Amino acid sequence: MIELTYVPQEELRRLRGLGVDRFARARLVATCCRINALYMIARAGSGHIGSSFSSLDVVTWLYLEELRRGTKPGGEQGPDADDLYFSSKGHDAPGLYAVLQAVGELPFDTIHGLRRLGGLPGHPDVCTPGMVTNTGPLGMGISKAKGMVTADRLAGRRRRIFVMTGDGELQEGQIWESLASAVRRRMGEITVVVDHNKVQSDTYVADVSDLGDLEAKFRAFGWEVARCDGHDLAAFATVLDRFRGIADQPKVVIADTVKGAGVSFMQHTAMAPGEKLYRFHSGAPDDASYDKAVAELVGVADGILAGAKAGPLRVERAERPPRPDVAGAQRLVPAYGAALVAAAEKDARIVVLDADLVLDTGLIPFSERFPERFVECGIAEQDMVSQAGGMALQGLVPVVHSFACFLSTRPNEQIYNNATEGRKVVYVGSLAGLLPSGPGHSHQCVRDIASLGGMPSLVLFEPSCEAEVAPALQWCLDAETSSYLRLVSIPCHVPYSLPAGHRVALGRGTVLREGKDAVVFGYGPVLLPQAWRAAELLAEKHGLSVGLVNLPWLNRVDADWLADTIAGRPVFTLDNHSLDGGQGERVAAAIAEKRLGVPVRRFGLDRIPVCGQNDEALRAHGLDAASLASAIAASLRP
Repeated sequence: MIELTYVPQEELRRLRGLGVDRFARARLVATCCRINALYMIARAGSGHIGSSFSSLDVVTWLYLEELRRGTKPGGEQGPDADDLYFSSKGHDAPGLYAVLQAVGELPFDTIHGLRRLGGLPGHPDVCTPGMVTNTGPLGMGISKAKGMVTADRLAGRRRRIFVMTGDGELQEGQIWESLASAVRRRMGEITVVVDHNKVQSDTYVADVSDLGDLEAKFRAFGWEVARCDGHDLAAFATVLDRFRGIADQPKVVIADTVKGAGVSFMQHTAMAPGEKLYRFHSGAPDDASYDKAVAELVGVADGILAGAKAGPLRVERAERPPRPDVAGAQRLVPAYGAALVAAAEKDARIVVLDADLVLDTGLIPFSERFPERFVECGIAEQDMVSQAGGMALQGLVPVVHSFACFLSTRPNEQIYNNATEGRKVVYVGSLAGLLPSGPGHSHQCVRDIASLGGMPSLVLFEPSCEAEVAPALQWCLDAETSSYLRLVSIPCHVPYSLPAGHRVALGRGTVLREGKDAVVFGYGPVLLPQAWRAAELLAEKHGLSVGLVNLPWLNRVDADWLADTIAGRPVFTLDNHSLDGGQGERVAAAIAEKRLGVPVRRFGLDRIPVCGQNDEALRAHGLDAASLASAIAASLRP
């Protein structure tokens, strides 16, 4: 098993106390924070290297040299309060955690708990020490800072608020909405740092939605603007020194950075000519890349220490936890990508729109096969959905893609507007449901059925396995109405198979397992397998025979089919979603309206989803096989 390397707390204290100039010290600490951020990501099995590394020099300098700390608002030191820093982009959480651990504002042992239950969430959350606001959804940071300034003024507090944004994030409309009033209200307390690393998610910002003259744009809104190399700490410090003399104007420094900075082969500048996708945006590095990166970073630190005539870097090692076995698992997103290309071969009206997630939504095959019918809209979901509405009005069949957490919420009003026009748009939301739980609640979409289920004539469908993906997509393309195809993104082990000749029929499901004592209704490849294994446990341990039905229609139920399928048995529903607004409510309502007179118990989420490993999250919410079997047995035999 591979060993992972980190710089321990005692060593970080030694480095911070070295008698070297402040710039050398900051470079040294930033290098160690890169080692520790990489440790956290490799241990968790996921995270964002590129964004963490590009911003780490700036964040390290702010915490070591710039942010005012240790004040007591309203006390002996007067109304001055601690300065605030937070990241609006959120992907850089591992780097921020590493800095907070290094300066003692976050318990150091949290280094072992990234994306674990009770540990550090994948994106910032206010429950974590040092986190000022929740982030993950993009574009909110400057608006949050304005609210904090207003609160400070009302309370008589004086402090500065520093906000980190990404350059890809600047495509979100809320960023530009937030600028003008900050000038009108003379919010000189705010300093924004743009981590201008030139790469959003997996590809170049300029190839998606070029920002143009960014300095001129901010100046046009009335902001004080400066630009510098974000890895040149002396240059960055000079900008901040100048900003201190500007009291009544919000300020922005455009920090030109390199995505993946600090490790030569992880930097976006190492991409080969013609290479379109940056490899280190998300996910953990392979073993060889990890070892090579750590060796390079340790070498950099030792070089700085040698120049200071100090001893070499001392590190500690820990075994990496085993990774889940995904051999034989089904992957619905690649199956969807193949089905989409096949459908487009037959129908020239199909056009595809994406919101900066071409890799994660399975669209690379389509974009390569039909480049003229592929529209990359960038991080601008409202614009994307309205473009799709315009296409539909002109007779095309637009298929719109993003993560479910963003597609179902940000352009919700635009989806409704499209629905009122009576034209067909197919929406495809990936990364749906509780899992993966590592990114945290900002990316765990357990509210999309509720937010979209009441749209006029919008039909929601979630496939249960690879074999159901193509028929589901074809139904969506053939239907007269608009639809929402909900896709789970993680690999899933599926113990069942659809019957031969299976066909999708609106509002009707498929019996996967017979059982005389009760019947469970569910959908999707995350919870149906848990229900299957729960049925096995119920048979083995309790002598209960429980049936299982795949009902992929999330907001449509054929009441007559439902009555025949239930056949007088107790009913359990299973939602990979919040209980409020989930499929279970639809099933229970149909049972009540049909006056079937059978008991119903619903399983699903009743709180904000937890962050952790996938098995931890299922267990925490009582949705793993063992918890389901125990709860069903208790209901059937109180």
